[in-house]
Amino acid sequence: MSSALAALYPQHLATVRERTDKALALGGFDHLVVAAGRPIVRFLDDNYYPFAVSPHFKHWLPLIDAPGSWIAYTPGKKPKLVFLQPRDYWHVVPEAPSGYWVEHFDIVVIREPAEAAAHLPDATRSAIIADDNVRLDGFAPSATAAVMDYLHFHRAFKTPYELALMRIASERGARGHRAAEAAFRAGKSELGIHMDYLGAVGQIDAELPYASIVGLNQHGSVLHYTNFDREPPRPSLSFLIDAGAGASGYASDITRTYASPQAQEFQALIDSVEAAQQSFCAQVKAGLDYARLHVHAHHVLAEVLREHGFIRMSAESAVASGVSAVFFPHGLGHGIGMQVHEVAGFQESEIGGFIKRPDGHPYLRLTRTLAPGMVVTIEPGIYFIDMLLAELKEKPEAKDIDWARVDAFRKYGGIRIEDDVVCTAGEPENLTRDAFGQVAA
Repeated sequence: MSSALAALYPQHLATVRERTDKALALGGFDHLVVAAGRPIVRFLDDNYYPFAVSPHFKHWLPLIDAPGSWIAYTPGKKPKLVFLQPRDYWHVVPEAPSGYWVEHFDIVVIREPAEAAAHLPDATRSAIIADDNVRLDGFAPSATAAVMDYLHFHRAFKTPYELALMRIASERGARGHRAAEAAFRAGKSELGIHMDYLGAVGQIDAELPYASIVGLNQHGSVLHYTNFDREPPRPSLSFLIDAGAGASGYASDITRTYASPQAQEFQALIDSVEAAQQSFCAQVKAGLDYARLHVHAHHVLAEVLREHGFIRMSAESAVASGVSAVFFPHGLGHGIGMQVHEVAGFQESEIGGFIKRPDGHPYLRLTRTLAPGMVVTIEPGIYFIDMLLAELKEKPEAKDIDWARVDAFRKYGGIRIEDDVVCTAGEPENLTRDAFGQVAA
């Protein structure tokens, strides 16, 4: 695979440089300076949180473990990597840069963080992208909105090189999900399932793009459940896992829901949600208003709720009254790439602006119109969340709810099914389904 990445990388770098040239011109800057970042010290401690490289840094090159390093770029010139390789016997020192990308950079190795300043361009003429803890005098963050808006807007459009890395991340994630399902079928605890997932993916928690959600039974109703019970429930009826993997800083984001053999009524509901989810994935095409797809998903899922006997109102009434949002309280999905929730999901154009969410849908993370190269998640769900159901019970719409049916499903928690889908000039590419097809069950 490295040879394929090597072939794709030059075009990717050319695209990044072209976008940067335009962003700098808009902002009136001569140079771009990007910090990899530094580890953050824990409060009242001398240990660090796990290091996470800046997305702007890893957009240029596949180097995700280079704290204290910098990239400097001047239009028309070869980009420079100022690489920190400290003298340190307490930690593993990063190896000297190598691989298919190094020939495209002028590389300077430094031993102390402060040495970087001597190898960077004039800070007063540079758009500096860095967080507040870079600890380099004179190089505080200075990139303006004009620069950031342009870069963030266009980051939604992935290059062939980026898509290749996302396919790798998807394959790793699918491998982990296969192992997690097997662990659930074997009766393991949430922690045991998660450990099997990590083993199959080949990454530790700190290397994953986000904290895994591994919920058995009613824990599936907690949207961001990350507790990891040490003992399995008796019986173990249902399982929701939302977990991804990384590849050179690019993410996959995958969710699956499973039922035990004794939970056939829940399996039937899973099947209906999956059919709906696949119909939404098929609509990921150029020109699609993602916010409209989200609202459409509410109507489809409301019909699923009606068909399975949870509500007695029409789908239109369920959406208009907010009942559908009780069972589906989050957004249909979001952009994905170097960040799990990719930036500029609401941005109107390359010069900024904001596309508001539909009324009554405060948690949607993406309102842009899709175009070729964009990658989005499609993750509808149906949940039985005690807090939201209690609130619904106090409303006039409560009369149109079959509460006995709802109560019978509380023990299952909820359902979410999520794929990562590429918008192309033609039919969508489902990275997740393709990856599961490549991984043996």
